[in-house]
Amino acid sequence: MSINDVSKTKLIEKTAEELKNVKEISPPEWAQFVKTGRHRERPPMRDDWWHVRAAAILNKMAHFGPVGVSKLRTKYGGMKRRGHKPGHFYKSSGNIIRKILQQLEKAGLAKKVDKGVRKGRTITPKGLSLLGKSSSALTNKNGNV
Repeated sequence: MSINDVSKTKLIEKTAEELKNVKEISPPEWAQFVKTGRHRERPPMRDDWWHVRAAAILNKMAHFGPVGVSKLRTKYGGMKRRGHKPGHFYKSSGNIIRKILQQLEKAGLAKKVDKGVRKGRTITPKGLSLLGKSSSALTNKNGNV
């Protein structure tokens, strides 16, 4: 089974559990106090949100090829509620995404590439095997997708 045959939510959750065992991927001290973007009102409620975001970024790299911080900031951004005024879209925090990409690169799950005009980080074979292992564990546990 490939990573496209299972639910993305379940795949990201399973991959986040696998990433907890990778010593290079760990949240910094400030991660428990920080909001994930300007459009958020509070910090994340989950204790393992750093690993979930890292798994989601790894999944995005597998699907969309070389991605940079700016494209991921737009992807994880959202609408800010401004009272009676219309909502406004704001990008997500770049520091969080940058640190996660650096940690994934240090762990050997991502690498920097230049594909013509497109620059950014892409997934390595080690990262693909991690995602594949997570998807096969999901299909083996349930018997089917």
